[in-house]
Amino acid sequence: MNTIINCFQKKGPAAAEFRVVFVLGGPGSGKGTMCAKIVDKYGWVHLSAGDLLRAERKDPTSKNGELINDFIKEGKIVPVEITRVRPRPLALIRQAMEASGSRNFLIDGFPRSADNLQGWEANMADCADVARTTEAVMQERILRRSAETVAAGGAARSDDNVDAIKKRFATYHESTMPIIEIFKARDKVTLVDSTPAADAVFAEVCALFDKF
Repeated sequence: MNTIINCFQKKGPAAAEFRVVFVLGGPGSGKGTMCAKIVDKYGWVHLSAGDLLRAERKDPTSKNGELINDFIKEGKIVPVEITRVRPRPLALIRQAMEASGSRNFLIDGFPRSADNLQGWEANMADCADVARTTEAVMQERILRRSAETVAAGGAARSDDNVDAIKKRFATYHESTMPIIEIFKARDKVTLVDSTPAADAVFAEVCALFDKF
């Protein structure tokens, strides 16, 4: 499942307006694939909340690395504020946005919980749009991606195994689906079936982005 949430927000009275699209969905639903295609065609900046958190946990200077790692390994959502001094992952996203020099952003995998949404709306602004596929398809994609990474000499992610995938699906249904329902109530959700081949899904995504 992918969710595209169109948000418009200002950093301050004299600041340029940001245009933000949230891309939500279950693990393996094709969020990264669609984001890469959107970047190629439309030139938007893609920010992955998961990638930002994984980079943070590898940072030897980070006081939050071990805690972030524990959340990710258990398929849980990292709270928007895991210490009073250093809010994560919202601060990581904001830093990346401000450092990019762009005004158009795809934010992949955020907000994924009520905590994430409250943090965003308290510090940023409005948003909304979505895509779906089955859990069987998503699991197969994740395991195939992991096998291809290992075959190419890379390391498998700690959460790319059947047990962790099931936990990630459960977390998605418990925490992220209610967020999608909030956006539905605001009439800001568009459903796109992400089960077909990537090019077919992207054709539908283009129909949305061409409106921007």
